[in-house]
Amino acid sequence: MRKRITIDRAALAVLTLAVLAVAAAPLVMPYAPDAQNLAVRLAPPGPEHWLGTDHLGRDTLSRVLDGGRFSMSMAAAATVFTAVLGTVIGVASARRRGWLDEFLTRTNDVLLALPEMVVALFIVAAMGTGFWPLLAALTVTGWTPFARLARTLAYDVSARGFVEAARVLGCPPSFIVFRHLLPHLAAPLLGQATLRFGQLLISVGALSYLGLGVQPPQSDWGSMLAAAQPYAERAPMGIIAPGLAIFIVALCVTLIGQRAAKKAAVTAAREEAHA
Repeated sequence: MRKRITIDRAALAVLTLAVLAVAAAPLVMPYAPDAQNLAVRLAPPGPEHWLGTDHLGRDTLSRVLDGGRFSMSMAAAATVFTAVLGTVIGVASARRRGWLDEFLTRTNDVLLALPEMVVALFIVAAMGTGFWPLLAALTVTGWTPFARLARTLAYDVSARGFVEAARVLGCPPSFIVFRHLLPHLAAPLLGQATLRFGQLLISVGALSYLGLGVQPPQSDWGSMLAAAQPYAERAPMGIIAPGLAIFIVALCVTLIGQRAAKKAAVTAAREEAHA
């Protein structure tokens, strides 16, 4: 138990450091992220450039910090949007049932059957590149796991005695949803959200890698991977640094989220037993 707590605290410390570094990037970057210096192009890590430089002589550390602002904010925003949308659809489907449940369930099945990346590519290609088209693509393709989980859990909780008692006592549907359903859905949905954050962070990187994310001179971790690929043998840090950043952030969020989800589950069980 002590080892697990230590890992969780280490993950929280690393994630906090990463968020602070990315948020304060304009203040802590040693160089401007788009400042070119061809005299030091593809330089290895050293005192002047801690992570080396890219093919245009731009400082890799500065670009990792600057690119993390887009990658992390996009993944976080997409996680929130997909979680909220999927939860609303799943709870509405379970509560209303009938034709609405059938329609939403079939829509969910269709989207789950389609490759997420293909649908996201189609949406971004139709809407154009940038923050909002990319967020829309990730939201449209990412809400389905939340909806299916929320619907299943809402069906289960709705059949329990305390929900039936609240319904018999004449409690309004909104009270039942916010007082009884959502607290019991919070822990599983939080665990789902942490897993989805890592997947969405990778999806953001993949779309940017394909040129459908940010556009030059702005950078993010996916576009950095694409730009550094032809020079991987001469300057491997150009690929290692953004790839490692994606891995570390996704891992830390997953560890922290799993711990928080377990605590929320224990709290909800105690409240139910007390009720």
